[in-house]
Amino acid sequence: MTSSATPPRRRDATRTRQLLLDAARRRFATAGYAETTVRHIADDAGVNVALISRYFDGKVGLFEAALKASFEELRAAAGEVDPNRVPETIAEQIIGQSGDTGPSSALLLILRSSGDQHADEIRLRFLQMFAEKLAKAALLQGATPDILRAQILLATAIGVTLLRATHLEPLASTSAQSLTAPIAEVLKALFQPPTP
Repeated sequence: MTSSATPPRRRDATRTRQLLLDAARRRFATAGYAETTVRHIADDAGVNVALISRYFDGKVGLFEAALKASFEELRAAAGEVDPNRVPETIAEQIIGQSGDTGPSSALLLILRSSGDQHADEIRLRFLQMFAEKLAKAALLQGATPDILRAQILLATAIGVTLLRATHLEPLASTSAQSLTAPIAEVLKALFQPPTP
């Protein structure tokens, strides 16, 4: 006698973990740590809320994993920056991977605080590293590698990202291509090559 019952589906742990991580990155970036619950994230991912504890040891662990994933995404982009494409690269990071009219969730997430000192230290290390890469790109263009000016450029990118998140028009719906020229002007003003 054969059974017509379907065998239970095996859970794909890697896929489930990625679904949770993607949902957490979106939620934490848009709503912030305090306003996001593990139930929100599990519902967004379409999985059982208990799996957050299994894969991430709770909300703080999931926030840290989301933060690290965003850092890795931005670090990869920063690591591949052609000194001649700094304005384009910054504009692309502001707009985000999807190219839609929403702000970059990776940039928004690094601005969110969990109230956890370790997560905040990770964020500060990343921001310092990114500013150093911008200073190095300026040096390769013949300018002085001034870390203060690089941090001001980074602050500009973060400010644009935050204003896009508030839906301020026309900034909120502009494209990476449209952002490139103004960012290039800021970059030129900050990192003018020394005159002979």
